[in-house]
Amino acid sequence: MHYLLIINDHGGRNMSVFPEERKNEILKELNIMGKVKVMELVDQFNVSEETIRRDLMILEEKRLLKRVYGGAIKTVFGFEEPPFTQRTTVNQEAKVKVGKKAVELISNGDVIAIDVGTTMLEFSKCIENKKDITILTNSLPVSSVLTEKLNQNKFTGQILLLGGQIDPKHQSISGSLTEQMLNQFNIDKAFISAGGVSIQSGVSNYHLHETLVSRKMVEVSKQVILLTDYSKIGVETFCKVCPLEKVDVIVSEQPFPEEWRNHSKLEEINWNLA
Repeated sequence: MHYLLIINDHGGRNMSVFPEERKNEILKELNIMGKVKVMELVDQFNVSEETIRRDLMILEEKRLLKRVYGGAIKTVFGFEEPPFTQRTTVNQEAKVKVGKKAVELISNGDVIAIDVGTTMLEFSKCIENKKDITILTNSLPVSSVLTEKLNQNKFTGQILLLGGQIDPKHQSISGSLTEQMLNQFNIDKAFISAGGVSIQSGVSNYHLHETLVSRKMVEVSKQVILLTDYSKIGVETFCKVCPLEKVDVIVSEQPFPEEWRNHSKLEEINWNLA
């Protein structure tokens, strides 16, 4: 038997939501925000706390999310990240803030590496007023944005697009050729993204081949700078990029997580609030 719920949306109109539709709405919100809270879902859907907890339990059994204290977070085991074009609007405001803050860490004359992802796209859009910088990247959208900015004299320097196999879905370049190219350079700073960041698993990502390139960037760079919005904190994805001890700076739009305090291995990380 299906029970029909009548709730108000944000415009004050009545919406009919079946239990399965409610679960789909929870997953949509989770995909956008990275986290959901039980009490907020209770208010949103006008159902009991027990109902929401049961929904989350069912979704966890299907490996569509991971329950945590007070709510749930995204999980990716057994599931692929959405295509690049679908992710460009997810948490975009936070990514722009992070990108603007991260640009402050680029010095004139730097050789930097930028890996893939929508956070890196927003970061690349913010790069300007820098002199004689060399940028290596395995992201097609990042290289396109930077080429246009270089043509417009927004900064001076050069761009090196790393060679290798193109992934059209995620608009990235990876493979052994990409990794071999990175071995040829002395890189000052690696700017890397993440699918998840946790104390246990460190920096992790969805795709093995992209992860191997990011891992190589970490290996050959003097400084590692992680750009992440708060939806990634506490999340563990499929492939490990590096432990948190390898990260020198984290740029995020939210303050240092309370649950990370009193962990000695995180004391050396410089947390930059965007």
